Amino acid sequence: MSTLFNKDFLVEAEDYSQVMDHDVLPWLKKREAVETVRGKGDIPLYAVSYRAENPLATVVLVHGFTENAFKYSELIFSLLHNRFSVVAYDQRGHGRSWRAEGISDPSVTYVDRFEDYVDDLKAVCDHFLPAMPRPSFVFAHSMGGAVASLFLEKYPEVFSAAVLCAPMIAPQTRGVPFPVANALSGVASAFGRGKRNPFFMKPWSGPENFATSCATDPRRFAWYDSVKTSTKAFHNSVPSYRWTHESLAVTKKILAEGAPEKIACPVLLFTAEHDHSVEPGPQKAFIDRVPAGKHVFVKDARHEIFRSVNKVFFPWWHEVLSYFSQYDTPSN
Repeated sequence: MSTLFNKDFLVEAEDYSQVMDHDVLPWLKKREAVETVRGKGDIPLYAVSYRAENPLATVVLVHGFTENAFKYSELIFSLLHNRFSVVAYDQRGHGRSWRAEGISDPSVTYVDRFEDYVDDLKAVCDHFLPAMPRPSFVFAHSMGGAVASLFLEKYPEVFSAAVLCAPMIAPQTRGVPFPVANALSGVASAFGRGKRNPFFMKPWSGPENFATSCATDPRRFAWYDSVKTSTKAFHNSVPSYRWTHESLAVTKKILAEGAPEKIACPVLLFTAEHDHSVEPGPQKAFIDRVPAGKHVFVKDARHEIFRSVNKVFFPWWHEVLSYFSQYDTPSN
């Protein structure tokens, strides 16, 4: 297997899909423990845990908007080989977890309140972490980074360290002025259209376009795009009006007076150079206020740094592993 992976057990072989399908996924399948966690409002969340051999700590993985835990299989594989146990789950309205009634199109992503995501993360932590190796860390991407940021501000005692990958401290509105996007999504929600996708955004209709994607590695992009195409539960691709309205309100909450200063654990935040999904300025404003915050700019990366070409992805992920390793002393 050494010819297939680099020193951190990321896929190095040219035939990425072959290695993922025939080496990584079967190995993970033998070690996964799938459970249902009851989230806010008693809704069912798909969750999975993995126990590493001679574990140093546990990493809770919080995926981004329109994603799911499965998309992070390569990172989970690497974490386990580096002796980190893992907890991952599909957030409400995503993947294999609960979907709101009245939404027939699986590509539309909905949430009643953004704080529901935070309450769900607390439920996942309460369910798994008491029996998992300590200390506990969190790795969160994009929307998951917004969820984790609010969680760290509200529950500063849960995690011993955090890594935020291109977090959605503020989403980009893609050319639509913020007041217009906020007013449009708010009015649509108020008039009963909250579960519908904005008229100017098309639902998922098949394979995505690599050129306009958040990835820079065509092999990693092609593998997951094939998985997404063949798995209806993974077709999330557009927001609902309600999700849009809730996401636009998140910046003010994360950056509220005194909020980032409440975060007790060290936080490493990565900003991608070519990110067209989230705003970089609010990321810097946030991490500068975290008492033990560190900010790293990742050159030649799009929003999904974990789907970058090897020369960007490998050193970035090694930095993540090294960061967690600083704080892997078992706690009581």
